[in-house]
Amino acid sequence: MNTKMELLDCTLRDGAYIVDAAFGVAAIKGIIKKLELARVEIIECGWLKNTEHKEGTSFYHVPGDLERYLQGKNENQTYVAMIDWDRYDLSFLPICDHKSIDAIRVVFPQNKFREGIAVGARILEKGYKVYFQAANTYGYSEAELIALAEETNKVMPVSLSVVDTFGTMYEEDLDRIVRTLHKVLAPSIKLGFHSHNNQQLSFALCMHFAKLCEELGRDAVIDASLCGMGRGAGNATTELVSSFLNKKYSGNYDMNEILDAIDVYMEEYKQKFTWGYSTPYFIAGMYCTHVNNIAYLLNNHRTNAKDMRSVIDSMAAEDRKKYDYDVLEEHFLAYQSSLVDDEKTISMLKESFKDREILLVFPGTSAKKQQDCIKENAKGALVIGVNSVVPGYAYDYIFFSRNGRSDYAKENYTKLYEQAKKIITSNIKKDAEDGEYILNYNMLIKRGWEHFDDSGIMCLRLLNRLNVKKVYLAGFDGFAENYEDSYADTSIPHVNPGKSWAELNAEIKEMLQDFLATVDGRMEIKFLTESKYQ
Repeated sequence: MNTKMELLDCTLRDGAYIVDAAFGVAAIKGIIKKLELARVEIIECGWLKNTEHKEGTSFYHVPGDLERYLQGKNENQTYVAMIDWDRYDLSFLPICDHKSIDAIRVVFPQNKFREGIAVGARILEKGYKVYFQAANTYGYSEAELIALAEETNKVMPVSLSVVDTFGTMYEEDLDRIVRTLHKVLAPSIKLGFHSHNNQQLSFALCMHFAKLCEELGRDAVIDASLCGMGRGAGNATTELVSSFLNKKYSGNYDMNEILDAIDVYMEEYKQKFTWGYSTPYFIAGMYCTHVNNIAYLLNNHRTNAKDMRSVIDSMAAEDRKKYDYDVLEEHFLAYQSSLVDDEKTISMLKESFKDREILLVFPGTSAKKQQDCIKENAKGALVIGVNSVVPGYAYDYIFFSRNGRSDYAKENYTKLYEQAKKIITSNIKKDAEDGEYILNYNMLIKRGWEHFDDSGIMCLRLLNRLNVKKVYLAGFDGFAENYEDSYADTSIPHVNPGKSWAELNAEIKEMLQDFLATVDGRMEIKFLTESKYQ
């Protein structure tokens, strides 16, 4: 077999998105050493950035910053760092002295490949090897792929990598791209492949890529990271790819060292951070959209999968590939807030709530544990469940602002759900059925917070519109550090705020304080259970 297959481990570079590059000194040194001992051919040690290096991070200002993390370079391995083609000032880059990195990978977007390749030419002049990463190669037309290969030939880098930026590719897409590039690319330039696991195809595509390159007689570089660590859906895993290359392509990787790297260094990150395949990132792959759009909808709106798909689907194909949050927010609000005529509904609810005290039952654990005390202190009050059903209460109404929560209550607490009237915001549905009251979503939110559509605050704003004077709050506990301790029903559909629970608690408390300032004493609010928001 003449085709040479090489493995490039990008844990310290792609994993920097997960930990903000703060791996720590011991982990950076240890991961590099383990990869050396495992005989991984190319070790990507992190990024080059314009800012000064902070010890313990994989963001370096100049190659010399990396020397402190190397425990004696191995001449049989190549050490690389990556730059964004337009985000690193090459005046900072010294002549290569081979004391740290040997090569630089230059990543560039689809419409800037000529400019990115020109940056690589300047790096070559300083004595470094160059590897090119063509982001979103899936989006290139055949003519653009030919032009990309022709421009690459002018510089003669070590390799040109196909990058499945949005995790969108199937085998036929990879075939089209690889075969088109191979026809034009100089024989000595290796083809690389960097996959993303949005559709659970990352490893499968790596295997297919290896077979393609073997068939074509083209030397190959396959990117992977320990445990697939990387932004969003993550990457192919070093452990799977190395094992595959050992079995099928005469690889010489020491699996014990790779597994030891996972046991010693990766378990902590796996416990603290999340990456890898998920339904939201599948949507990113399905629609060829940037992962930052998915993260925004998760972090700012806790959007469920169905609604997320609808928002992304409403965007133009070009807008999906960017992460213009203003455009995304416009589409989110347009989807969420299609206006309904709720004037009659408000009038009916005002009449029903007139001169009534209200008990809002939230899903916190105290609503279940202190149920008898709550009922005693709120005798005669009209009972409203907030985005949930806690068994034991005779609900007059249930307020829903999240589709997943209403479906869950209907399926799991059918009798209680059917006995109560439902107040539903227009982001869930527009047409009322028997016993339902549809209200405009946009009339119950207030901008100004990163996450602004908390159901409890929305419900309080509704009660203010209905001229309610006294409200009891039960089960409005706040998020516990252990998420499972936050709810009376631990199986209730989870929220995903994309931030620490303490940060979310602080934000909701600020929203409540803002609401209290707005009503300015016109509504008396009494907590019947302990809350982080008091």
